[in-house]
Amino acid sequence: MMEAKTKGQATKHIIVGSITAVYGVQGWVKVYSHTRPIENILNYSCWHINRNGRTEAVEIDQGRRHGKGLIAHIVGCDHRELARSYCNSDIMISAGQLPAADEDEIYWHQLEGLTVYSRTQAGDNVVLGSVSHLMATGANDVLVISPSKGSVDKRERLVPWLLDQVVLEVSPEKGFIRVLWDPTF
Repeated sequence: MMEAKTKGQATKHIIVGSITAVYGVQGWVKVYSHTRPIENILNYSCWHINRNGRTEAVEIDQGRRHGKGLIAHIVGCDHRELARSYCNSDIMISAGQLPAADEDEIYWHQLEGLTVYSRTQAGDNVVLGSVSHLMATGANDVLVISPSKGSVDKRERLVPWLLDQVVLEVSPEKGFIRVLWDPTF
């Protein structure tokens, strides 16, 4: 599964990282990347940043690995104080900028909002809820399922993304995921 996070369902922007801090005095910023490998975020020269309550496009003219993270320079941002105004901002790109996923891959944003069904021991399908977001835990990714219309109860569930073990069927086109998960858990 390929990691990319969405910024709400109504937008076509995908969160691919964030600006975390300033770096140096010439307007560079430290970048946290959700892409794999992390350097891939630098392939998107046009980022969308929510700053001062509005989204604006910024262009990246330089970027590189620095220690375990990344640093980047925003065009026209040549001073530390201006760079500071970009800190704590999500880095978004338009969904159309993402490379096509391979046949056996899916982006996280394609899973968000899908209805999750589970089979009971009686063989009935019950609605657990819908995918609100995903988490990377190291061992495996986890679906965070929130209650939705028609769900079996009002509980949030964490379901591991284990294909063919827990996750049995994924159909973004039809709007659902089928899992093998005890609805009482």
